[in-house]
Amino acid sequence: MGEDFAAALPANAWNWIAVWRRNYLSWKKAALASILGNLADPMIYLFGLGTGLGMMVGRVEDTSYVAFLAAGMVATSAMTASTFETIYAAFPRMREQRTWEAILYTQLTLGDIVLGELAWAATKAFMAGTTITIVAAMLGYAAWPSVLYVLPAIALTGFAFASLAMTVTALAPSYHYFVFYQSLFLTPMLFLSGAVFPVTQLSGTFQQVAHFLPLAHSIDLIRPEMLDRPAGGIALHIGALCMYAVLPFFLSMVLLRRRLMR
Repeated sequence: MGEDFAAALPANAWNWIAVWRRNYLSWKKAALASILGNLADPMIYLFGLGTGLGMMVGRVEDTSYVAFLAAGMVATSAMTASTFETIYAAFPRMREQRTWEAILYTQLTLGDIVLGELAWAATKAFMAGTTITIVAAMLGYAAWPSVLYVLPAIALTGFAFASLAMTVTALAPSYHYFVFYQSLFLTPMLFLSGAVFPVTQLSGTFQQVAHFLPLAHSIDLIRPEMLDRPAGGIALHIGALCMYAVLPFFLSMVLLRRRLMR
């Protein structure tokens, strides 16, 4: 275990940039389609549920339902963009395209590759979340001065979910197994984390479960800033997201090294 861990570490603090740049140059060729794809679901939730359901629900936590939902969709878009980039783009680069194998013939290590992939997935999450934040602010559902404080939370959310997804990528034998991760983890978390309705509306047991979900910590960082309200437990939420970013990162490196060595 120790040898696997040491061999999989990044070689230095900057090699990952080459992997990030490679993915960016490849992404530029289909940038518009990629951006629209990442924004589709959150924007449909925002305008579909926010406008339609908002007329029946009225105000939630002393704000309009659309404004309440907008913050949830910012965090959700970051989760979705980074997850899908990792499981549906990084996975083929590792397996079918064998891009990782080619990179490993250079001075880069597996850790450099994984870190570069996670940084790129976090970048896509940042772009998706920031776009929805700007749209919400333009429509009056977010406070402009506070938007700047949301951006670091979006990036951290993207990295955390990319790290979790990389662990799934390391374990999944094929694409078919990703549906279990989406259906059994991501979708329930969307409804348990306060993205669509307040966590306080859940039963006591599910409220306790929500305290351990990364999306809930992300929303608790983003929503107060977008609504220009004081936020509580900032250190706790940041620490939890950092834990979800760092621990799966190291675990995925070990698992990926064992997988590639077979």
